[in-house]
Amino acid sequence: MLGDKIRKKRMEKQLTLRDLAERTAVTQGFLSQVERGLTDPSIMSLRRISQALDVPMFYFLMDEAQANPVVRKNERQILKFPDSHLIFELLSPNLNRSIEMMMARLEPGGVTCEEPLTHVGEENIVVIQGTMKIQIGEEVYCLAEGDSIYYFSSIPHKIWSIGKEDLVFISAITPPAF
Repeated sequence: MLGDKIRKKRMEKQLTLRDLAERTAVTQGFLSQVERGLTDPSIMSLRRISQALDVPMFYFLMDEAQANPVVRKNERQILKFPDSHLIFELLSPNLNRSIEMMMARLEPGGVTCEEPLTHVGEENIVVIQGTMKIQIGEEVYCLAEGDSIYYFSSIPHKIWSIGKEDLVFISAITPPAF
């Protein structure tokens, strides 16, 4: 399903596998395996693919038939990559709006990405549980339960879980970028 959506969007954009490989810095062979469902992309690879195809990352993971404005706890779109210490749950019904809401859970010692990420827009995060270290540009902040932070997503950012329990936070992003 994921691979089919990537292939469909690539074809809509009239891109060859070579074109997409050049835009994402991954190999044509890897992209072919992803499109055929033989392998799953990492978070970073899927982020690069979604940026190259100009769609939010969750676009590839959502059930398009879902049109209900209510998102039930047991019906959330969940994203967990193999060998990752990070789980995302989409709290907004879809990505066809001006804002994206998601809840993330990061195991103690886990990090959201290797290198700080950037994307278009603005982001507001509130810590629900645990302790967060967040780097935004050159600044580093520590947040505890109940604390929140707002920043422009075009500034490179990265999050660590530095407590003894899972870090749980809710993030509002506009426009949808995940």
